[in-house]
Amino acid sequence: MSGGGRASSGQILVLSWLVVVPSLSQVRHSLPVLWIMPLTDNPGRGNLTASLLPAVQLALDDLSRQQTPLRNYEINFHVIDSECNIAKGLKAYFDAICFGPKYLMIFGGVCPSVTSVIAESLQGWNLVQLSFAATTPVLDDEKKYPNFFRMVTSDNTVNQAVVKILQNYKWRRVGTLTQDVQRISEIRRDLTKQLSKADVMVAVTESLSTDPCVNVKKLKVSNMPKSSLLTNLNMFGGRYQWILPGGYQGSWWEEANSSNCASNNLLTAMEGYITVDFTHLSNRQIKGISGRTPEEYDETYNRELLQRGLVASKFHGFAYDGVWVMVKALTRVIESVRHRERYDIHRNFTVSSKEIGQMVLDSMKEICFEGVTGQVMFRNGERMGTIKLSQFQEGREVKIGQYNAEELELNHLIKFQGMQPPKDRTHSQRWDVSVPLYIILLSTTGLAMLMALFFLFFHIKVMKSSPSMNYLIILGTMLACTSVFLYGLDGSLVTDKVFVMLCPIRTYILSVGYTTTFGALFAKTWRVWTIVKNKEIIEKIIKDDQLWIIVGGMLLMDLCLLTCWQMVDPLRRTVEEFSQETAPGGEVNTRHFLEHCESTNLTKWLAIVYGYKGLLMFLGCFLALRTRHAHIHLLDDSKYTRLSMYHVTVMSIIGASGCFLTQYHPNVQLFIMALVVISCCTCTLCLVFLPKLVKIRDNPNQVDPTSWLQCDLHKEDSETSSSSSSLNQGRSLESLRTENQQTLTVLPILHHAYMPAIGGRTASCSSLLRSPDVPSAQQRHMPPSHRVMVTGL
Repeated sequence: MSGGGRASSGQILVLSWLVVVPSLSQVRHSLPVLWIMPLTDNPGRGNLTASLLPAVQLALDDLSRQQTPLRNYEINFHVIDSECNIAKGLKAYFDAICFGPKYLMIFGGVCPSVTSVIAESLQGWNLVQLSFAATTPVLDDEKKYPNFFRMVTSDNTVNQAVVKILQNYKWRRVGTLTQDVQRISEIRRDLTKQLSKADVMVAVTESLSTDPCVNVKKLKVSNMPKSSLLTNLNMFGGRYQWILPGGYQGSWWEEANSSNCASNNLLTAMEGYITVDFTHLSNRQIKGISGRTPEEYDETYNRELLQRGLVASKFHGFAYDGVWVMVKALTRVIESVRHRERYDIHRNFTVSSKEIGQMVLDSMKEICFEGVTGQVMFRNGERMGTIKLSQFQEGREVKIGQYNAEELELNHLIKFQGMQPPKDRTHSQRWDVSVPLYIILLSTTGLAMLMALFFLFFHIKVMKSSPSMNYLIILGTMLACTSVFLYGLDGSLVTDKVFVMLCPIRTYILSVGYTTTFGALFAKTWRVWTIVKNKEIIEKIIKDDQLWIIVGGMLLMDLCLLTCWQMVDPLRRTVEEFSQETAPGGEVNTRHFLEHCESTNLTKWLAIVYGYKGLLMFLGCFLALRTRHAHIHLLDDSKYTRLSMYHVTVMSIIGASGCFLTQYHPNVQLFIMALVVISCCTCTLCLVFLPKLVKIRDNPNQVDPTSWLQCDLHKEDSETSSSSSSLNQGRSLESLRTENQQTLTVLPILHHAYMPAIGGRTASCSSLLRSPDVPSAQQRHMPPSHRVMVTGL
């Protein structure tokens, strides 16, 4: 190797030295190659050129021991110092080009700033550059750098491996922390672009400045996987995953004397971090083009370094194979020139520099051989390499997989400090309804609905009558039970769109179901109260239409109120988040959230609804209390209707209060709501219909409810009875006789007018006239007969 010498300008167009006839001279002729490298020490990396010289020299020695494919030619390197400075590097490059010799290729190039500028000018000089250390993604542009090739895998491919790791563990939110230098900034820009394409959000991007702790603290607040390390901020353990660039030499953590962290602290913090780097040497222990296996080469190279007291570089294998790439390319050029020109021993071949440059470029695209770094071939100027994935485990790096040809392969050796891979953000967890609880409640509610269907069948098939209010009770209970199904459906079981639709639907169903059931009970109680209140009237007719008007009015009020609510201030899905919690072990931060159906003025609307229904419950209970001593055989279920109304009122108050107090506990709230609904429905159905079943069981022939009307029509309360007795005692004997005579005249007519078939009295009442044991009307003292016609029982 020698320094670059000067040459005349006439040698630029003619390469007479390339075709010297081997038989005319036994001297090997020079194939000049320009080697551009920084010859000064680089902080943190040492003298890269000095560490690579043994690898290059070893390649040349191995070449000389073979039957050289270059015939009587040899590669002669001319080294220039780029100093990693654009101005100084360009000046040294132009001086070497202008003052000769005419170079066939350019070897080297490390610093991205200098390398990219020189690579862009290669086409104008008909030169091809082969780099073994330039990894910057900027040089991936084949249109901009058509004559640039590199042995080492681009950082673009390394970034692809990083993205694959993130996708494999479903990390969608990351942060980056990088050194504030040009090369690292270019890698970060390329990584950000690839993350954006992969739909991975970069939540925060920080660069290390004079005070790196400030930047790292910003990352800590974001709580996500990081790409740097600092132990005094406690940013390690199961909650963090570090992905670091590979290529660190030796036990670098032992050289942490300048920091505030001891080596053992660093080892603790480093446990589990993942490194991503290109493969330095092939794992396939086969002899390649040089005749050496990767292991044999590595031993020889390290031995040379040890003798010279140098530190190894991770690019040494690429420099070694790079020499063989140039040998293959120049061999093809020599053979092409020899076959193109007619061989004449009396003269030299003449080939223009443009043709030579094109030949070298074509030869580089056809390179394919096995080297110590693996298979060497180029696609769009880039070496097809393998990315190695390693993890720091118990004081050493362990290979956990590789990335090759856009495929990620991970083995079982990867470990995480927590029970599972760390979360890429604070884990949001819904407070949802327990599925087992929901299934139990559904089963119980289903039984209640089956009971309602049974009683419906009983009324249609057995009673053979049409008690409309009882049908409304059954309908209302089934609607209320249906609302339990709907209230148990939360965001874990349905989509957000369906949840929004369910908000008003389940409110309508529960409210209408409650009003239908309670309205029917209220109407039946009102009927009894009306009969008791109007006991002095000779005849009072109560029809179904009046009861339907009562229930229909309540339902109309309900629907109008709910419709206004939904139109003015509609119910919608809202999410309420709670304070962040740390799981046991401190590995995962969890923030619970709860879904609600809310409107802007929810409290006001609920106050209106509860006030309206509370007023109805108060009025219904008042009527029930007023008729608590009334006993009407025709309306034999009035007692049980009152009990049902009491039970519904009490349970409704308990349910409304319990659901309000447990709104942040969905399981408890659903349980209370379901318990109240099921209790109200089952108790109402049993109180209303079971007595009828018992009566039919005891007297199967008495299936007509109108037969339950006996002569003692009213059993009044104490106050009413004493008042009536006083009135009767004050009457004159003549009045009683006249009234009894009228009664004797009317009873036969009533006997025929109120036949059981049309809802009247049975013959048992008129039999008083025919029984020999019963005194005559003149001898018997009878109170006034209050005849009441009740339709639609």
